[in-house]
Amino acid sequence: MTSSRKTLLWLQAGSCGGCTMAALEQGGAGLFAELRGLGLDLLWHPSLSEATGDEVLSLFERIETGAQKLDILCVEGALLRGPNGTGRFNRLSGTQRTLLDLSRSMASHAEMTVAVGSCAAFGGVPAGDPDPTDACGLQYDGAEAGGVLGAGWRSRAGLPVVNVAGCAPHPGWIVETLGALAAGDLGPDDLDALGRPLFFAGHLAHHGCSRNEFYEFKASARVLSERGCLMEHLGCKATQAIGDCNQRAWNGGGSCTHAGFACISCTSPGFEAARNTHVTPKIGGIPVGLPLDMPKAWFMTLAALSKSATPARVRENAEADRLVVAPKRAK
Repeated sequence: MTSSRKTLLWLQAGSCGGCTMAALEQGGAGLFAELRGLGLDLLWHPSLSEATGDEVLSLFERIETGAQKLDILCVEGALLRGPNGTGRFNRLSGTQRTLLDLSRSMASHAEMTVAVGSCAAFGGVPAGDPDPTDACGLQYDGAEAGGVLGAGWRSRAGLPVVNVAGCAPHPGWIVETLGALAAGDLGPDDLDALGRPLFFAGHLAHHGCSRNEFYEFKASARVLSERGCLMEHLGCKATQAIGDCNQRAWNGGGSCTHAGFACISCTSPGFEAARNTHVTPKIGGIPVGLPLDMPKAWFMTLAALSKSATPARVRENAEADRLVVAPKRAK
């Protein structure tokens, strides 16, 4: 009888390890129990597994010879192509083999390949200017298709690289993607144009934000300690950023905007290039970054109407660091 369980290998390339730290938060029983429950057997993880040295090299060899099946490959971190395309900036400890070469090889043997985090997906922080390591993602170099595998690359299962973008991604995005792949429930039509699973990429970070009442009335905070909307003055990109960040709790509760920090659109390619992230760029007093699905003329018209109708309670609370006026029935 053939086992229905799937095997998973996790590699870390140019990475801070934050995506692994995020994944560890998933589920009350812990990551390993979550994976077991999804029918996934973790072959090896560089930070979490006990195996090391020759044991790990032997595992890689068995995968490459076909003696060990590999269903899902996860790569965390950017692929460092330097110097001069050799990849030698990032090598397996104690060997001359590069993560660039190993990632390509493992991807060719895996049924499905997942880029965990924006670094593995698009290059992320390691690819930020001036990028001395020539970092990129598995199938994207910034927003341009290609990366180390090539724009037309497809896994054995016929999928492009599945990009669980984010810096770091929500733990649910990671584990739910792995579960869907293990169950055969994630196909090409379930990904957006950048390979991100639609179950989270079909939302904006703005959806569910606790500051939405302030956004609707364009009642804006002017400093980070205030409760108002962070878009107009403080650089928040939640109306442009994909992700259901404000619809599910992070680490037991909260999100970036809930904590008073502007969304930096970390699920998007090129987010690392942003400067003055706590300042909204404007032209003639009008924010440059507007909601993805709203024409500028509509936004300006609605903003003017909203501001003219802003209740005094909302306006006062927006520029306070706590609730100062509670809702009450109008006289």
